[in-house]
Amino acid sequence: MAWVTLVLSGVMEAVWAVALGKSNGFQHALPTLVFVVGIILSMLGLAHATKTIPMGTAYAVWTGIGAALTVAYGMVTGSEPVSVVRIALICGLVGCVIGLKLVSGEA
Repeated sequence: MAWVTLVLSGVMEAVWAVALGKSNGFQHALPTLVFVVGIILSMLGLAHATKTIPMGTAYAVWTGIGAALTVAYGMVTGSEPVSVVRIALICGLVGCVIGLKLVSGEA
């Protein structure tokens, strides 16, 4: 269950990161609200996951998921450049996150 929580927290990291960009320095109310809710949920989930997953592993997975999804969102929406190399690097990042899960020995 800790791994599911951690993955969902990583997704919420991407949500708050995108919302932060859309808030224009907290000038727009809805993206600011999404940012606040997203960061709270993300941090609560990370804190819960670290009760059973080592902090270093949890943090690496959390940031990896958040970074990969944030860049993927940017590429899909056109705010980030798309290239084969960038896609390969994101896939490598996701592969490293999966690898951390596989070697963790946690259920």
